Amino acid sequence: MMYPRQQNSLHNAGKLISPVNSNSHTVAKTDFRVLDTFAGAGGFSLGFEMSGATVIGAIEIDKWACETFSYNHAEVKVVQKDIQKLTDKEIMDAFGDLSPNVIIGGPPCQGFSICNKNSGDSKDPRNSLFREFLRVGRLFQPQLMIMENVPNLVGAKTADGKKVIDIIKSALCELGFYVYISILQATDFGIPQIRSRLFVVASRTKLVEPFPTPTHQMLVSDQLSMRFSNSLPPCPTLWDAISDLPPLQASEGAEEQPYTQSALTDYQRILRNGNRTLFNHKAMNHGKRMVERFSAMKCGQSGNDVPDHLKPRRRNSKEIATVAYDQNNRRMFPYRPCHTITASFYANFVHPFQHRNFTAREGARIQSFPDWYRFLGKPTVVSHCLLAREKRNDEKFLCQYNQIGNAVPPLLAKALASHVLQQLMEAEQCLCTATI
Repeated sequence: MMYPRQQNSLHNAGKLISPVNSNSHTVAKTDFRVLDTFAGAGGFSLGFEMSGATVIGAIEIDKWACETFSYNHAEVKVVQKDIQKLTDKEIMDAFGDLSPNVIIGGPPCQGFSICNKNSGDSKDPRNSLFREFLRVGRLFQPQLMIMENVPNLVGAKTADGKKVIDIIKSALCELGFYVYISILQATDFGIPQIRSRLFVVASRTKLVEPFPTPTHQMLVSDQLSMRFSNSLPPCPTLWDAISDLPPLQASEGAEEQPYTQSALTDYQRILRNGNRTLFNHKAMNHGKRMVERFSAMKCGQSGNDVPDHLKPRRRNSKEIATVAYDQNNRRMFPYRPCHTITASFYANFVHPFQHRNFTAREGARIQSFPDWYRFLGKPTVVSHCLLAREKRNDEKFLCQYNQIGNAVPPLLAKALASHVLQQLMEAEQCLCTATI
């Protein structure tokens, strides 16, 4: 299904960046042309757009994620295909004329993730996808490459004991880059989510400060304390992010609906930015027993903490399950940043006050996506293993929750992009001045 493009000022505002000054030799951020590999739903790209860069292309294997990306980035050329199956010629034919000088991407990281029991397994084929990111760099020889991944990447090793991060750094150095590696915490940049991500910045220009300094801080005591370690403002809490959204019971809500009240916090006002239509705020279809289980939980508790008669049952049985996943269906504290939004967050978190899991829009708020950013595809799907077994391949795509959980938080991407691009602009300006 095709959808009309949602127009808004926030999406376009990032591109209306003035040059550093009126000198004809200076460079504007709009001169940075970004190609997003492993693009997903577009969170990384959105952060670069917000910083003033121009996203010119994207490569993504998943059909629904491509639909989301294309809907929200209507002028960007999107190639839906497995990057491993794209030849060098096909990549150059698709994007060569667009002259990308910034390459970004987050190669699938499940092989390195702490939530994977085979974490760091060198036999996981997804661990080799970073080589495709390097291949695109060799093709275009960009000014800047930034790769995002899970923090566990720093400890991942190949079969012969070599550190993957050292291989990546060495390969980028061979391409002529200065390489910088750091782990950034989302709460340090005003995103209401405890989410650490590793970034590899490869620049042709030597950077004095390759990574931005924090702009916010978390509370240092309990959720009601307002004591801070320095003068930085507090990071927004979960409730700061979602308290204005219409309250819903199980099964209520819609893919498109009006707001029912005004924004209550600065964070909400930033993400609304004059938007008039609320997308993707649909509660999951919980059964009566699930709602009763949620109603028995206090903040911080999970399905393991409810009375026995409400605990999860074994599959296809009325017997209580002997093994419970404590990380699933945990009621969040409202006045703290949320736990990490993962690809399966529809089953991870319970609303702090309402007896249901988060909606896709609530997850998008926590990830710092603006409200105009609409996610396409189905809200949820059953496991891909079951879909494959039942030959339901037309549903084997990333649902809205998957797309949101897999994304780079746009405001985190913006903080990094703005910081790095500004340094590149200043370095170019100094070079131009020196040659006059």
